[in-house]
Formats: sequence, structure tokens, C-alpha cells
Amino acid sequence: MTDVRSWQVPGRVNLVGEHLDYNGGPVLPMAVDKHLTIKARPRDDDQVRVWSQFGTATFTTSVQPGEVDGWAALTAGVVWASASAGPAGGVDLVIESEIPDGAGLSSSAATACGVTMALAELAGRTLTPHEVAAIARRAENDYLGVPVGVMDQLAVVHDGASLVDTRDLSVTPVEVGWGDAGLSLVVIDTNVKHSLAASEYAVRHDECVRAAGTLGLTWLAEAGPDAVLRFDDADVLKKRVRHVVTETTRVRGAVRAIAAGDWSQLGTIFTSSHASLRDDFEVSCAELDAAVEAALEGGALGARMTGGGFGGSAIALAPTAMLLGLREKVVAAFADHDWTPPTLFTVRPTAGAHRLT
Repeated sequence: MTDVRSWQVPGRVNLVGEHLDYNGGPVLPMAVDKHLTIKARPRDDDQVRVWSQFGTATFTTSVQPGEVDGWAALTAGVVWASASAGPAGGVDLVIESEIPDGAGLSSSAATACGVTMALAELAGRTLTPHEVAAIARRAENDYLGVPVGVMDQLAVVHDGASLVDTRDLSVTPVEVGWGDAGLSLVVIDTNVKHSLAASEYAVRHDECVRAAGTLGLTWLAEAGPDAVLRFDDADVLKKRVRHVVTETTRVRGAVRAIAAGDWSQLGTIFTSSHASLRDDFEVSCAELDAAVEAALEGGALGARMTGGGFGGSAIALAPTAMLLGLREKVVAAFADHDWTPPTLFTVRPTAGAHRLT
């Protein structure tokens, strides 16, 4: 068979609004120009065969939770979740990615959304971006058991930066113009690989659910500034609430700063967000903290970890003319600790998931 079709899906950075997507808060992610490509062709049986840089895997279209593990479990989860939209035949899938794995740039969401789009089209179905995101999220939530929100999936199916309200799932485009001001957004991949399923991500999710319940709220992001007063200083939930409340405010402030071209203010918001994630939400790590500190010393207007945390990447907004010095600062900081050297690269807003051929 020669009916091969291709889709391109971007990774994403979350500019600000970390750990708000499962708390009903606003988030500000951006699709970036690191992509993966899904190539697919239909089969005349019920077999699903998958090739990627991690190896090969084979299972059937009737795959169930628990039957596939390892790197192929996500694709199996999408096949399983897609079945709710109707029957589909077998498929050959090739996944080629330039998105660093485990770097917090949503390679998993990109994979899940790309496979969802491929399976739908081969089955003759048309899905909206929100429907693609919902199926991809279900694969992670209910097949893999990872309680992610819907931010990452919505980010990779929409163009550029977007303000996402995770309660009503509205998506508002946000034009970022820091390039015109001589600035670049730098990703600092610490090369500390993380797995949300094996980290404390689920613990943070549960803590936020408990805190919302204590406050009598459906969503923790609905809490007002005085919500922290309901918790004792020794209660870890106080810190979790403080992060969610202040991060929600930071997202609103970031949107205003971007609209006004106040890049210094946006940088301040980035750095404040990192401090909150480090101290109140406790999802940073030594390498992320060092990356942020070194980037600031290297001239960045602001820097913060991005993604779920416990490793992965930081982002820094910096004058393009100072990128070489910033890189040297970050690399030297890692060398001082005898850590694996970080990988630095700039990213730009890009188109969301789309069909290539």
C-alpha cells in the first residue's frame, strides 16, 4: 500500500501558568518550532504497527489498558481512546521527532494529538481541534493514568501563543512581539529527564484537589488571595494554594505585559513564577534553579522552569545580542557542578498541528 499521509505537530513551551490547567486556571502556552512528524498508512487487518526512535511495537485496534507498556503505551492509549469515536482499521505509524524527549516541551501531547488526527482521517472522521485534544488527553488520563490537564494538547493544535481558560476551554490567540524588540526566547534543556507518571506530579494534583475541597471550591484557581489564611503555616497545602493564587495573577499580568510590549515586566513575571514553583509548589530541581540563576546573570530579563517540573527545561527571555554570553554562563554553571551539559536553543511561535501530505 502506498497511501501514506503525514502530519506535523509542534512542541510547546508554557510561558506562564504552570500547574494551573488541572486547577481550572488560565494558562499561556505557545506552540514552538520544534516538531514531530506522524506518517500513517491504512492496513487491511486489525494490526497497529508503530516505529519510532525508541523501537518498534505491534498491537491490535482492540488494545486495552495495561496491555502495552513502555514508550508505545501512549500510542496504544490513543488507539484505545479513539475507539470511542467509532471503529477503525489497522494502521502503520512512523513517528519522527525533533522535540527533545523528557524536556518538558510536550513531546507526549504532540505524539498523542498527531496520532489522534491520523487515526481519525484514515477512518474518514473529521475532528475539531478541541476534539483532538480531548481524545489525546483521555489517552494520558485513562490509559496511562497520568492526571494531566488539557493545556498541552490545546497548545499543540493551535497556532502560536494562546490564553487558555481551562474551565470553559476557550482559546484566545496572543501575539508575541519580543522579536521586534531584539529579544529571543531561549530554551535551556537541563537534560535531566523526567516522567510525569513516575514523579510527584500526581501528588501535586491530589494536594490541589484536597485544598479545593477544604475551601469548598470546584477549582482551586477560584480561590481568592485570602484563601491561604484558611491553612496553618505548617500545612503544605498552604503553599500549594499560594502558588495557584499567585500564578493565576501572573498569567493575567503576562497577557497585559505582552500587549503593552513591556518585556521587562514579562521577565519579572517569569522569574517570580519560577520562585513560586520552586518554593511553594516544590516542583523544581537543582539543575533548573541553576539554569534560571545563570540565565539571569547572563542578561536575561527573566527566566523560569517550564512544564511539569522535576527536570526538563527552563525558558529565558533575553536580548538576542546577549545570547552567547548567556549560554556561556549556563554551561559554566553546570560544569561547576559536574552535571551533564545543558542544551540551549531559541524557539519561535509556529503553526499548530496540521496535515502535510
